Amino acid sequence: MTPSTTVHSPLRLYGRSGELAILETLLERLRAGDGGALVLTAPPGLGRTALLRQAAAHHLRGHGGPVLYAAAAPTEQRLPYSGLHALLCSAPGPLPLAPDTVLSSGITPGALLGLLRALGAEQPLLVCVDDAHVWDPDSRAALGFAARRLGAGSRVAVVIGAADETAFAGLPALRLGPLDDDAATALLDRLTDGTADVDPVVRSELLREAAGNPRLLAGLAGRLTPGQLAGRTALPYPLPGGESVLDAHAAHLDGLSPDTHTLLLLAAAAEEHEPDGAGSDAALLLRAGARAGLSASHLDRVLFAPAGSAGALQRAGSRVHFSHPLLRRAVLHRAPPGRRRAVHELLAGLLGGPGPAQLPALVQRACASTGPDAGLAEQLERAAAAPRPHGERSAALARAAALSTDDTLRAARFTAAAEQARLAGDTGRARAMLARVGPHLAEGAAPYVRGMLALGDGPATDAREALLTAAELLAPHDPRRTLEALFGAAEAAWAMGDAIAYLDAMNRVPVAAADRPTAQYRAGMCAVLAGHPDRGHALLRCCLDSATRADDAGELLRAGACALVLGEVDAACRAGARALAVVRTRGPEALLPHALEQLAYAELRSGQHARARAHALEGLHAARRTGQRNSATHLHAVLALAASVEGPAEACAAHADAALTGAGPHGLAQAAMLATWAVARADLAAGRPAEAAARLGPLVRPGPGTGHFATRMLAVPCYVEAVVLSGRAREAEGELAVAVQEFALWTARTTDPQVPAQLARCRALLAPAEEAAARYEEALAHHDRAGGDFERARTRLLQGQLLRRLRRTREARGPLRDALVAFERCSARAWAERAVGELRAAGEAVDAPDRSGQGPLTGLTPQQQRIARCVAEGATNREVAVRLSVSPRTVDHHLRNVFAALGVRSRTELARLLDRGGGARLQDRDEKKRADL
Repeated sequence: MTPSTTVHSPLRLYGRSGELAILETLLERLRAGDGGALVLTAPPGLGRTALLRQAAAHHLRGHGGPVLYAAAAPTEQRLPYSGLHALLCSAPGPLPLAPDTVLSSGITPGALLGLLRALGAEQPLLVCVDDAHVWDPDSRAALGFAARRLGAGSRVAVVIGAADETAFAGLPALRLGPLDDDAATALLDRLTDGTADVDPVVRSELLREAAGNPRLLAGLAGRLTPGQLAGRTALPYPLPGGESVLDAHAAHLDGLSPDTHTLLLLAAAAEEHEPDGAGSDAALLLRAGARAGLSASHLDRVLFAPAGSAGALQRAGSRVHFSHPLLRRAVLHRAPPGRRRAVHELLAGLLGGPGPAQLPALVQRACASTGPDAGLAEQLERAAAAPRPHGERSAALARAAALSTDDTLRAARFTAAAEQARLAGDTGRARAMLARVGPHLAEGAAPYVRGMLALGDGPATDAREALLTAAELLAPHDPRRTLEALFGAAEAAWAMGDAIAYLDAMNRVPVAAADRPTAQYRAGMCAVLAGHPDRGHALLRCCLDSATRADDAGELLRAGACALVLGEVDAACRAGARALAVVRTRGPEALLPHALEQLAYAELRSGQHARARAHALEGLHAARRTGQRNSATHLHAVLALAASVEGPAEACAAHADAALTGAGPHGLAQAAMLATWAVARADLAAGRPAEAAARLGPLVRPGPGTGHFATRMLAVPCYVEAVVLSGRAREAEGELAVAVQEFALWTARTTDPQVPAQLARCRALLAPAEEAAARYEEALAHHDRAGGDFERARTRLLQGQLLRRLRRTREARGPLRDALVAFERCSARAWAERAVGELRAAGEAVDAPDRSGQGPLTGLTPQQQRIARCVAEGATNREVAVRLSVSPRTVDHHLRNVFAALGVRSRTELARLLDRGGGARLQDRDEKKRADL
C-alpha cells in the first residue's frame, strides 16, 4: 500500500498548540514503531476536523506513511458496516480484504484488528475517523475494539473525532474547549484581513456571539459587509452566518421522539424572556408542556432525568438549562417558523399579567411576531421599566428595537438596551446592542454608553473624550445623563492622574442641574484642586454630612470620596459600607466592583488590612464577572497594598504585577502608583530599603511625571524611611527636606489621624540622635490618639533600631518587643520577622514567626542567618551593614564564619545553596498564589 495523497495540509490552527502537541507525541511514537489511540471530542465547530486533517497531513509529510481517513455520512448510519467500508475505501492501494466484502458480509472486531496490524507491518499506519458518533453501531464497535488493543509494537495509531467519548469508552480522550480570547481575536484578524478595519465594538460582538467557536466565528464574519465590519453600518439583528453550526448541533437531536422535540422547543423558547445564562423556569415548562398535550410522565422523564433528553437539558434547582448555549439556538433554528410562533404564543398566554409582570409575555409575543410591529414595540418599551431587573429590561428593549419601523426609534431603543445591559453588568451584551446603532443615528446616549463602558474597560483618555462629547450632545435635553457623563469624565481624569483634566470636567457640570449635595461636591473638589483647601474642605464636609441620610449609591460613593479627600477615613468606611449595602440591595450590578474598591481602599487607609483584603477580593471577582478590567486593575493594587502588610511577599508582587500590567495600556496612573508603593513597602519589610527608595523616589518628587496628585503624599513616610535606612540621608538631604516640608503642609490640611504621627516619625528619622528620641515620643503620642496597630508598630520598630544603633540595646528591647506584638496582632508577618531580627540583634532570644524551616541555615546564629540571606540576594558588605545597622567589618567577620559553617567558598556558592534549600518552597508558594489569582 502506497501513501495517500488525497489529504491536504489545512490552514493555520489558532489556539490549539496544546492539542497539536499531544497529536505530535502520538505521531512520534508511531514513527518509533509504537501505536496508540486518541479520541478527540467536541461539539460541532470547535475544530475536530481541522485537527484530524492536521494530523494526517503531518504524518504524510513527516514519514510518508499511509493514512486511512474517513468522515461519517449521517445518511448511512443505519447501514451495517458502512463506516468501515468508507474507511477502507480510502486506502491508496489494494487491501488483503476488499471493502465491498466488509459491506456485504461484515467483519469481526478481531479481523479488523488483524487487518490494521498487517497494514502497519509494512509502514506505520495512521487511521483518522471524523464524526465517528454518527457511524453505524457495528463499525463503531469494531473500531473501538481494535483501537483499545493497539499499543507497543503495533505500528498503528487511531485518531477518532466524535461529539463525545461514550461509544469509545476506555480510550484516551481529549475534549476540545472554546478558543480563548487571544486565539479567537487572532483568527478574526485572519478572517477579515484585507476586508476592512474591524470596529472594536463589532469585534467584541463577533467574539461574544461566536463564544470561542472558530467555525461559527468564520460564518458570522463572512456574512458581514465591509461597512458593517468597519462600524459604518449597523449590524443586523440577529447576526446571520451561524446556520451550518446550528444545523450540526440540531442533528444530534434527530433521534428523539416528537414529544421530546416539543419540550425542547418549549425550553428554548422559554429562555427568550430571561437574562442570558439564566435558563428557564421548570414550573413554567411543566405548565406549558401540559398545555401542549404532553403527558406528566414524559415531562418528568425529560425535565428531571438527563437521559430523557439525550443530555440536552440539565436541571439546577428550579431552573432548566441546555447543556450547550448553541444547542438552544439550534433547537429554535431547526423548528419550522409556524411551530415556533405557536410555542411563543402558548408561553405568552401563560405569562400574562398586569403592570411590569406583563413584560415576559410581551417578549414572547414579540418572538411570535412575523415582522415589524410598532404598537407591540411601544408596549415593550413602556413595560421595560423599574422594578424589572436591568437584564430583563435590556432583552425587552432589544426586542422592541427589532420590531421598530422607524430607524431613529430603533437606534434609540438599541441604545437603551445597551445601557440596561451595562447596568446589569453584562458589558458584552451592551457592546452588542451598540453595534446595532448606526453611526449617523448615534445621538448623545450612544456615546454616553460607549464612554461608560470604556471607563470600566478601556483607555481612560478614550473614556474621558467620549463622555465629554456625550455631555455636549445630551445637555439640551437630558440633564441627568449630562451630569453622569461629566462625573464619569472626571473619574477617568482622576484615574489618569490628570488634575487639570479633572477640573475641566467638573467645571462643566451645570450647577442648575445638580441638587445641593452634588453642587457642594463639585464646588468642593474644584476648590481643593485649585489650591483653596479651606473653602473646599468646608464644602466637602457639608456634602458628607448631607449624605448620611442618602439612599442613592452614586451619592454615597461621592460622599465616600469626600471623606477620603478630607482624611476622615472612618467616615469613608461608613459611607462605603452603606453604598455597598445599597448596591447589593437595589443595584445596579455594574457599580458593585466600584463600591467594593472604594470601601477596601478606605479600610486600607484606616488600618483594617484584613477587611480590606476580603472586600477587594470580592470586588476583583465582581470586576471580572462584569467585564470591568479597569476596576480589576485598581483592586489588584489595593490587594498588593494589603499584602505589603500581611504578606506573603509573593502575593504582593503578583498583585502589583497584575495592576501594573493593566494600568499601562489604559493609562491608570493611580493604580500604577499604588502598586509601586505596595512593592516598595514590601521591600522595606524585607529589609531592602535601597530598592524601596529607588521605587518611591520618582513618585513623591514634585513636578510633572511624578506620582498621582491625590495619593503621592501617602507614600512620603515610606520614602523617608527607605532613604534613611539605605544610608543615603546625607546624599539626598535636599530631596528629603522638600518631601517632608510638603508632607507637613498636607498634614495641616488633612484630618487623617495617622498623618501627624507619620510626620513626627519622618522628622525623627532625619533628626540628630539627641533630638530623635523626643520626635519618636511625639509620634507615639499621636498614635495613641489615632489608634491603629500597624503604623504605631512601625514607629516603635524604628525607635528600637535607633536605640540599638546607639548601643543602648537594653532600652531598645522594649520598643522592639512592642513592635513585634503589634505586628503579630495585625498579621503583618513580614514586618514581624523584621522585628524578630532586630530583637535578636539586640541580644534577646525570641522565637521566629512561623516559617517552613530554615533549610541550610539552621545551624547559624540569627545574625549570621540575616547576613547570609542578604548576601545571597546580591547585597555588598556595605549594603548589608546599612540594612542591619552594623559596621562593614562586623559583616565581614560574620560572613567568614558563615562560609566556614556551610562549607562554601564564595558568594555565588552561598546563593546556590540557599536557592536549593528554599527554591522548592518558594516555587510551591508561587504556583499556589498564581492559582489563587
